[in-house]
Order: sequence, then structure tokens, then C-alpha cells
Amino acid sequence: MLCNLFSLLLFWLCLSVYGENKHNGSIKHDDPMLNTETPNYKEYCVIGAGPGGLQIAYFLENAGRDYLVFEKGHKAGTFYLKYPIHRQLISINKRNTDRSNKEFNFRHDWNSLVSHDESLQMTKYSKEFFPPADVLVQYLNDYATKLNLKVQYNSTMHDILKRKDGLFQMWDQHNNAYTCKYMIIATGIAKSNIPAIPGSELLVGYEDLSIDLPKFRNQSILIVGRGNAGHETAQHIYGVTSSVHMMSRSRNKLSWATHYVGDLRGVNNALLDTFQLNALDTLIENDITKYSVKRSNLTGKLYLLDSGSRKYLPGGSETPITDNDVGRYGYDQIIRCLGFSFDDSIFHPSLVKLVGTNNQKYPPINHIYEAPNVNNLFFAGTNTHSLDWRKSAGGFIHGYRYTARTLHRIMEWKHHGVQWPAVKFSNPLDLVPHMLKRINEASDIYQMFSVLCEVVIFNEDKTSSLYLDAFPCSLISKLPQISGHKVKAPVLVIALEYGKNFSGPGKDPFRSHRAIGEISQAHRSNFLHPVFYFYNKLFSEEEYDSKHPQWILPVPDQILHFFEDFTTTFDSETNFILNLRRFLETNLSKDLRYWYDSQCIKIALTSSESPLGCNKSWIAENKMLQRNSLEMLSANILSIPSYKI
Repeated sequence: MLCNLFSLLLFWLCLSVYGENKHNGSIKHDDPMLNTETPNYKEYCVIGAGPGGLQIAYFLENAGRDYLVFEKGHKAGTFYLKYPIHRQLISINKRNTDRSNKEFNFRHDWNSLVSHDESLQMTKYSKEFFPPADVLVQYLNDYATKLNLKVQYNSTMHDILKRKDGLFQMWDQHNNAYTCKYMIIATGIAKSNIPAIPGSELLVGYEDLSIDLPKFRNQSILIVGRGNAGHETAQHIYGVTSSVHMMSRSRNKLSWATHYVGDLRGVNNALLDTFQLNALDTLIENDITKYSVKRSNLTGKLYLLDSGSRKYLPGGSETPITDNDVGRYGYDQIIRCLGFSFDDSIFHPSLVKLVGTNNQKYPPINHIYEAPNVNNLFFAGTNTHSLDWRKSAGGFIHGYRYTARTLHRIMEWKHHGVQWPAVKFSNPLDLVPHMLKRINEASDIYQMFSVLCEVVIFNEDKTSSLYLDAFPCSLISKLPQISGHKVKAPVLVIALEYGKNFSGPGKDPFRSHRAIGEISQAHRSNFLHPVFYFYNKLFSEEEYDSKHPQWILPVPDQILHFFEDFTTTFDSETNFILNLRRFLETNLSKDLRYWYDSQCIKIALTSSESPLGCNKSWIAENKMLQRNSLEMLSANILSIPSYKI
């Protein structure tokens, strides 16, 4: 008896230390929070071998870091073995752009990850504009294999906690312990959202949905949720159903109006057509959490009952639902398509409290992709989309392939003293072509518009400069701390932006006179276009925090908008290049024109200073030519025209 009591007491003590762990107290009976052992130590632990986990692994591998990716599935990208249910991706796979430039073509490849291996591009795996999900799974596994990424499969990690010594510790399903210095969570958003309402068990979840069309034939269907998953489902079944009703709390947000790829895409919106043409399909604005779901014993159909008023199911002597209620005839099936949220069950209870996920769609993070209350706990992939939700593409492969690279660059300086990559220019004449090349070709700032910016750090005489590509706009005020590059002089920031006031839900993006084609009106451009911000000195964190909410940066000393171009090619000499040159000349106090050799000789003979457009070394090496040409030049000195761009 005493032995049994002692065993119960010991179990209670273990539970109080570890919480309700997945391993049910089967780990060693020493407090892991105080442990100083380092079993299976890795400097970096990455949880999840989906696209986000593989992308950060690629950068860690190339940098030669000590890392390991843990994946619970038997292969990479197992989420896509099931989702989307109807097996067609909505990320575009544009194989033909009439360009040979790889970086430009990457702008229109929304499924590939960044790598040095040109065979690892989705355009080489599928000819479909919207590829099948199974092809993406094959691509991700080839990516992991060909690049020799260190992935440990069939490893379900749980009870991740942070010890007193600052290391992270966790266990797999076999009770093997692992420790690491830096933890990167790339598990994606995979926990289905289920409304806490009476009768929720009667709803068919998207995760359990059948794609067998005969199961929907001549049925009345209610789909709760009007995102891409809901419309994807409606599009699959609406040809065989008697009616499809769709319900959500807010009106449809169309991606062509909002410029947000996560809103309803054209490939999924056929039900909008049948609704507007009175083909028995309906869109409803209502909140499912205000209802309960019940099945009628008489008709066998499902009904939504408003908890705020008295409504009854039809049958017998019961009073029918309001006679004009859109759902008064009931539904054969109610399908739940309410999306997914972050699953924090991988954390030990002690860490859940610190991370503070609170069943949110995305885990809370700061601008360096780190949990605000847990040092060295980072997130990658779609888990980081809270920073640009409904603003940019960070929730999707073509966006978070770049935020994963951004995280890696931040960690390289923070943990290993490796500066942010930069290109050095000795003068603005060489800088301008590089700027234009990036604006017209770069994929990172194109996909992560308004989130990743180009930054030019000038020296004190505004001549030489450092060019940092795809730097987080939100961290520019902390540029020296994040990049490792000192800032003592002016800074130029370049961003690609959509218009701030001319698009959005309910607005007409196809109205007449929607395009701007005049330099004086460039600031009113609605489509994606470059914006140049010039600051005489780097703005502070306080200035960034107090900026106007519609602006991505504080008010600059000077600003220049290029007007929109629907091919996003900004190479016109008069409207773009000349305009940029004059903007830089004004702010740098430099003459940035190019000159003919004969003009440079004339200038050298008549002025003590030569413009940057004259090659000073050429002039120095040709003093004899200058002297021999003096007599000829003096006769024609006023007749030589200047060369203008």
C-alpha cells in the first residue's frame, strides 16, 4: 500500500515539473530546465521539412552551419500530400516570359525555392499553369535530396522547452532527447479551424472532404468560409449540386482588387458568376459562431439556428424557421472551410505561455522573425506571414522563400558576425545601372513589395556607396545593428509599391482612366511601381514607429515615384532614366551626365573640376593629347554641344 502511494506521489511530482507532456512523464526524472547535458546537440534545429523549412535549410547548408531539420512525415512536403483537397495549386507556373533572364523569370515562378541548381525549378517539373500538388511534393523531395540538405524524417518532435542555460531541448516519439542553441519553427499553418458551436460535429471539415462527385449529386450544400479553400470546394461540386450556398462574416475580397494573393483568386471564383446570374447559388454574410447546427428528425436535413432568436426545426407541430430565411429548406451537407491556424502543441506548456500563441492564425513574432519573449526562437515559412498579412506575399512560397533568406542573413550577422551582402560602387554613375537592373529584374522586391527594400548607403561626400538588396523595410532604422554596415551619411531607399488609395475590396480595379502615364501624377499610380526615398540621415526607430500607417517608411527629405507600367519594365530614357538622374543630381549635388572624350578634354582645360562622367584617369594619361589639341579646341570651344541622356 505504501509502495503504491509512493508511486502516485512520484508521478504527481513529475507531472508538476513537466506539465502534461506528450511523452506522459517517460523522460528522465531530472528537471530538463536545469539540465546541463547536451544530447544530440545541433547549433540550429529546424522543425518542419515543408518549403519554408527546406529553404532555410538551404541557406544554413551553404553557410556551413551545424543544423538538422526534423520532419514528422516520411518525406518532405507531406502537407501537400493531402492539401489542397482537390489537388490543384493556385500558385502560378509561368514557363514562357519571352525573357532569358533567370531572376526576371523567377518573378513569375511561384512554386520554386531559391537555389543555385537551375534544374530545381517548377517550370521544369510541370507544363501546367497551375500545377498539381503531387508535382510540388516531388519537387520538394528532389530539392532536399539534390542539395544534400540534412533532414531527419519520421521524427515527431514535442515538448520543446527552453532550459535555464539558454539551450532548447525536445524529444521525439521514441523519447530521444535533442538540444540546440537556435530553434527555427517552420511547421506551417496546419491546424484546422473548428468553430466552437453546438452541433459543430455535424459539419464536414475541409480536411475530411470527399472529392467523389456522386456524393454531392442533387444535394443542397452550405459551405462555411469563402476563402480560396471554400471556393475551390464550390467550384468542384457546383456542377452536380442542386444549390451551393456560401457563408462568411465578410464580403468576398477579390485578389484582382486587393493585390493580395491570399484573397479569392480568379481560378476559383466561378460561383460568383452563378450567384449573380441567379443559378440557385448564393453568397451570405453571417457569422457561423452565432448559430447552432441541428438535424431535423423529419427531413434529415441540417439547419442553422440563430441563438439570439427563437427558431424551430420544421416538422410536426413545430413552427417553421422564418419564412424568408435563405436556409429555410435546410441543407444535405454543411462543409467547414474556415482555414488553418498555427499548432502550438509541439511546445512544452512552459514555452506555450511565453510564446503566447493563443490559438492565433500566426504565432506572434517581431521584425527579425523571433518570438518576442523567447530569445533565439525563430520562425520561417508561412509562420512569419503575420508581418505582412494582407499586404504582401509572405504567406506563400514565392514570398517566404525570400523572408527565409532574410532571416538567415539576420542570423548570420547576429550569431556569426557575417555582414549583410553588399555591392560597393565608387560613384553614382555605376550605381544607377545597378539600381535599374534590380528594379526591372529582381524577384525578391517584386514579390515582397512594400516589405523588402533596396538600401543605398552613401559615404560622407555622397560619391561612393554600398548597395544592400532586399533588406526589410521595417528594420532600416536599425540598419547598422542588423546588417553590420555603418551609416554616417545619406541613405536612399527603393521600394516597389502599389497605390495606397485606389484599390481595395469593393473598388473597381478595371475602371476607365485607371492608369497614370504622366510624371507629374506618378504619385497617384495604382499599379506596382518604384518609389525612391532619400534621407539626409538615417531615420530613427521612433520616427519609423510614428509614421503614417499607410506609409511603409517615414516621410523622406525627397521622394520620387516612377509612374506605373503594366509590363513593370521601367527603362524609358525620358520618363524613367532621366527622371531618376535628375533626382539623384539634386540630392547628391553631383553632375551625373555622361560626356564625350572631346568634351572632357575641353572641361579639363577650362575648369578646375571635372564631372564624374569624365574619366579622370583617362585625362591624366593623355596630357600630351590635351596639349596638342589645345589650339584646335580653343578655336571651337564654344561650338561643342553637351551630351544629354
